[in-house]
Amino acid sequence: MDYGKLPDGRPVKSFILKNTHGLKAVILEYGATLASLETPDRNSKLADITLGYDTLQGWLSNTSHFGATVGRYANRIANGKFTLDGKTYILATNNSPGGVPCSLHGGKAGFDKKLWSGRPVERPGASGVELAYTSPDGEEGYPGTLQAKVTYWLTDKDELEMHFEAETDKPTVVNLTNHTYWNLTGDPRQDILGHRLYLESKEMLPVNAGLIPTGKTEEVDGNPFDFTRERPIGERISAPVEQIKFGNGFDHCWVLSGEKGVRLAARAYEPKSGRVLELFTDQPGLQFYSGNFLNGSAKGKGGTPYRFRTAFCLEPEKLPDSPNQPQFQSVVLRPGETYRHTSVFRFYTRPSD
Repeated sequence: MDYGKLPDGRPVKSFILKNTHGLKAVILEYGATLASLETPDRNSKLADITLGYDTLQGWLSNTSHFGATVGRYANRIANGKFTLDGKTYILATNNSPGGVPCSLHGGKAGFDKKLWSGRPVERPGASGVELAYTSPDGEEGYPGTLQAKVTYWLTDKDELEMHFEAETDKPTVVNLTNHTYWNLTGDPRQDILGHRLYLESKEMLPVNAGLIPTGKTEEVDGNPFDFTRERPIGERISAPVEQIKFGNGFDHCWVLSGEKGVRLAARAYEPKSGRVLELFTDQPGLQFYSGNFLNGSAKGKGGTPYRFRTAFCLEPEKLPDSPNQPQFQSVVLRPGETYRHTSVFRFYTRPSD
């Protein structure tokens, strides 16, 4: 359906996906964005568990990447540059935590600020939408014309699937993900510190003051980054350790355990509502961000100011700054190859504790 028009007059469509249990997702062509997702609590009351905006004008003001598909490279690239096949590419720098510049989520006008072309798709037990965007050679400094595609499926198993693909005509680097902000209470006026989180990971990537990985991995056993058993997000979010201070909370990448392929990466549980979110992915890393840069300046759905730590993000991805970290898995995509990424978000409820 028509959702509005961009300042240059191009129309933007929205797509509504529903399943047999009442779950409803709204997907926008602008930014290939998950605009909302309604799921039931343990009393079968539906609520939107994502942050975002009510109108296209709101989404145009989105500087926090609410719900968006981010790329061409999700997360940070140090100093906004990398070298590929002996040539150095200079990217737009749009973020400088700790005073250290980097290119974040594709640059000043990444994929979250582009108009994708969507079409509805169907399969047994699921409804979906396929969105495509062509990123021209040199956009934001990246080499190669990239044909990108993301497909959302809402299934009757109460799962939201996300499938990303990309092809290029020149060697380039690619790392696509979704950047939804979750609050399982269904009320973004409440913080997420009481959510209980489990991460299928025994290692994380320590960062410098610019939130760029140092290149090393660190075991989480017993430290504030240990979510190998379910624990409240707020339990150790203010621990007096350097890594917490750098991110003003959690804003780090965990190295996922398990075999290759789609496997469990994370589980979040909100005790009051009973809602549970499980994430399955085939990606090697998971950025967990606890909403530390939300400050109330963004007025979201219903005019609600999105305040400090009122949402969290779980971003499956290749490891941050991989183009500059040869010890990490390669993120290079060459002509004739296809980039693929699958993530599945499963929703259900638990009885009262």
